[in-house]
Parts: sequence; C-alpha cells; structure tokens
Amino acid sequence: MSAALSHHWLSTALEWLAEGRRVATATLVEVVGSAPMDVGATMLVDEHGALEGSVTGGCVEGALVEVAGRALAGGAASVETYGISDELAGTVGLMCGGTVRICVAELRAEDAVAVEAVLDAVRAGRPAAFATLLDGEMVGRRLALVDGEAIGGFGVTELLDHSVRRDAAGLLDQGISMIRSYGLDGATLGDSLRVFVASFATPPRMVIFGAIDFSVATAWLARGLGYQVTICDAREPFIKSARFSEVADVVVDWPDRYLDSQELGERDAVLVFTHDPKFDEPALLAALRSGAGFVGALGSRRTHEGRVERLRASGLGDEEIGRISAPCGLDIGASTPAETAVSVLGEIIASRAGRRGEPLSRTSGPIRHVARSGSAA
Repeated sequence: MSAALSHHWLSTALEWLAEGRRVATATLVEVVGSAPMDVGATMLVDEHGALEGSVTGGCVEGALVEVAGRALAGGAASVETYGISDELAGTVGLMCGGTVRICVAELRAEDAVAVEAVLDAVRAGRPAAFATLLDGEMVGRRLALVDGEAIGGFGVTELLDHSVRRDAAGLLDQGISMIRSYGLDGATLGDSLRVFVASFATPPRMVIFGAIDFSVATAWLARGLGYQVTICDAREPFIKSARFSEVADVVVDWPDRYLDSQELGERDAVLVFTHDPKFDEPALLAALRSGAGFVGALGSRRTHEGRVERLRASGLGDEEIGRISAPCGLDIGASTPAETAVSVLGEIIASRAGRRGEPLSRTSGPIRHVARSGSAA
C-alpha cells in the first residue's frame, strides 16, 4: 500500500477522533476483475457526512456515505459488494468492469491506540499491518501488528488473534494486502471467518550506481513510484553535486562493498549506470548476490557483450547472467535521460507484474496487475 495514502487516512482518522467526531472507515478489501484503486484504499466518513479519501475513484463513494451513516447511527458493520453483476451497478456507476468488496465499520475510540501505533511505524519507515474482521458478530473489529506485537483484538478467540498475527507477519514480509480465512475457533483451516490484512510495508529500495544525469532522472521518477532511492559512486568529486542529494540518498563507496552491507529483497532493484568495467562487474556480481528482484545495467548491446564475457570469466553461469537486464529498459526509442528513465522504470514495473511491456491496444485481459486473491500489488 502507498505510504503516502496510508499516512493520510491514518493521520486524518486520529485528528477526527481527537476532535470528538464519530468516524467510519470504508476500506477496499477485495477486487475481482478490474478496479481503479488498490486493495487497502480507505475512505473516512463522519457522522455529518463529511468524507476524506476514496476507494474507487468516485464510482461508489456516494453509496458508501449512506452505508457509513447507518453504521454510525448504530447499525452493524458490513461488507458491501458492488460491480457489473450487482443490481446496484447502474445506480452507483461502477463501470470499470469488475467487482469490489468494501468493509464499512465505525472506527471506535479504543481503535485509536492501534491506529496511532501503525501511523508512528509508517512515519518511521517501519512495517506494520492493520487487520479487520469481515464476518461474524464482531465484524469490523481491528487488530494491528507493529514491531511484531499485536495491538487490539477481535474479541472472538485468542486463537484467531494469534493466527492473524502470524499470518500478518508473513504478508508484511511480502508487502501483500489480502483476505485470509479461518475457522470459527480461529484455526487456519477453515473459511467461516474472513480477515482483511492491510500491509503497510516499508518502501521498496532502488540502488543506482553511477553519478550521471541518467541516475538523477531515474531517481526523480522512482521516488514518485514509492521507491527509497540511493545513488552510490566511489568517486566523491562526481557525486558531490546537489542535484544527486536532492533526489536520493547519496553514498560514496565501492559498489560491491556497499551492497554487501545491505539487505535487499524481491521488491528492490539495483541499476548499474557506471559505464566502467572496474565498477560495473563488481556492482553486478554483488547485485546478483544481494537478493534484489531486479538487476539492470545501461550500455549499448556491444558494451553488454563485452560485459558478459568478463562475467563468465569471473565464474558466472548463463542462468545468473540471464538475470541481468541489459541494456535495461523498454524499447521505446528513448534518447534523453528523462526518456531513458521512463524506459527503465517501465521495464521494472512490467517485470514486477509479469508483463511484457506491450501496447495495451495489442493485448487483452486485465489492465491493472493483480498479485493474488484479488489484491493489487
């Protein structure tokens, strides 16, 4: 989930509760087919009908204000379904070709502690999860997971709280928000009780080697995609310019030494823009060891052919070399640093989604990437 979006609704909810308002949340918990926004998107509604945020970009918000009003008037929390197959589709205007399920529940005063703990973690760049019960008499009850500790609970069984806490930790590691199902007693084998786990994962990292214009353009766009960007170069005079520190964290170090001190994962990317074998090869060898999900390098096709020969000579096999995207980027005819940045980031997005980066006019199927169980990545 976007850190900026989660930060906004969490902080606004706390402000409204502090002002004495009664607050309901409408949270997108499942998408079947296509929808404009990711699961976890949350809209706030107070007892006077004031709202903040969006869950479908305007498709069903009007209907949700009425549902939230009923919940704040003493009604039960509920999971609402809207879509083309729903008889309400024509009245709420959901014409996006999919079905959405949205949990509407009052945010109780006792939930403020959990909300504040999650917000503090998000602001500090630490992972946190917020789980909401979707079924049973306690529908709408919440549990937060921060620094491995549970805050709040569902009031059903201790086993359910324990099971959700364990599953939420696993989903956080993967940066996934989704619905999990449990038995009436809270056991993981069952489908009587559904729980939506919203993962506020730490931002994915992007490490760019090489203090050049292409690095600045790529870092600038990558930050807008939610990456925490680092530009690293062993040549201090090259990287001292403020244009690098304005768009990224700046590190003066040799690439292999720097990467060997970092922990990277599937959501992270390493880009080698140095154009110098004495930096390129150590950077690529370390990147392949790092666990980063995407490893790319700039340069001409001829440059990469020579690079491959040297990497083979260093002991790398074809499978490892095949993990390197080089020349990296989609074939869009890019020439300027800004165009190249679009090309490179386009390939990273396509790689993450398992797509080929073709024009939408030549493809079929869902436009947006759905990771699993209707949860958008």
